[in-house]
Amino acid sequence: MFYVAAISLAFFLTLILFTKRGKTQADQLLAYWLLIIGIHLILFYIALTVDPYYQPYLIIYLPFPLAHGPMLFLYTASITGLQSGLTRKWGWHFLPFLLFCILLIPFFLLPHAERLVVFFNKGRGYEWMLGLHKIMIVISGVVYVSLSLWILRKHKQTLRDRFSKVEKINLVWLRYLIYGIGLIWVAVFYGDDVIIFSMVALFVMVLGYFGVKQVGVFTEGFFPLSADGSVVTEPDSSNEMQSVSFTPIEEKGKYLRSALSQQLVTEIHLKLKQVMTEHKLFLNPELTLAELAGKLEVHSNHLSQVINSAEGKTFYDFINTLRVDEFKRQVALPENRKYTLLALAFECGFNSKTAFYRNFRNATGQSPTDYLRKQHIEIKDI
Repeated sequence: MFYVAAISLAFFLTLILFTKRGKTQADQLLAYWLLIIGIHLILFYIALTVDPYYQPYLIIYLPFPLAHGPMLFLYTASITGLQSGLTRKWGWHFLPFLLFCILLIPFFLLPHAERLVVFFNKGRGYEWMLGLHKIMIVISGVVYVSLSLWILRKHKQTLRDRFSKVEKINLVWLRYLIYGIGLIWVAVFYGDDVIIFSMVALFVMVLGYFGVKQVGVFTEGFFPLSADGSVVTEPDSSNEMQSVSFTPIEEKGKYLRSALSQQLVTEIHLKLKQVMTEHKLFLNPELTLAELAGKLEVHSNHLSQVINSAEGKTFYDFINTLRVDEFKRQVALPENRKYTLLALAFECGFNSKTAFYRNFRNATGQSPTDYLRKQHIEIKDI
């Protein structure tokens, strides 16, 4: 029943994603991946329950593990918007899967009696192929889990370069998904097929639970980030991955920065400081790099470079440092003693107590309450 429940859930979630309104490319990738997982599980389950006479036919599921790594990687790249050059020729990632399908052809061309002999003798005569299969699966797992974690880390850095508020922009659900796949691959090293497929079945159930809990993953309203750091609000109308434009932020940024002279960096930096001093745009808790660049009439990637090089900070750290400085100015005014610490923090552009305390400590090396105590300022903590 455990496998049946997982198989049913995999196909059910696939159906939800395919029929989802406003589905994105990431939704389509997840749907195809769940379909592959469902087929993989059902073939294994049949192999456990069918008459041994028919089992040699069911080893067709052997290449399937080589598809999971690429699907994880492509889904991670799509949902974060941080695709690299590795995703442009997406078909190459499935060559090991196709290669092993081809290697199985000679086995299936054998008379059924000979296939039974090979099967019941644990692959005698095909030991080299089974050894290669094991090696390819291990390499695939290590490579694609590592690449997915790398993309997620780059995504986190991009958020800090594009947004002044990142507390509610996170992909914890995706991180857990990657960790779950990583654990399954660890089981490949030490476990047998029953353990591995039991973990896969459990993974599908956990995926369904957290996917539903993460608002919008299986319902309308969940949108990934585009390559420029903005939230994608329109679904991808194309069903062909070849038509999707992958524009890596790293490559795009390097190209733009190469045309930015030191004199222009200085000019943009002075203009940035002037605008921040006069208009205090950092008081807007929703301020983004794109919005600020629009005010300055410069390209957002140019502005990002200026902040990184002239201030030595990410956009997130730069804006929140200004908010901390503004809080220190406001809290020093006697007329503001009637307000609570958190009320002043919100007035200075912070959107939560956690964000305020974290950024204040990062900027000053001490907590807000320690700072107030040293400055002999009495104000309510909440």
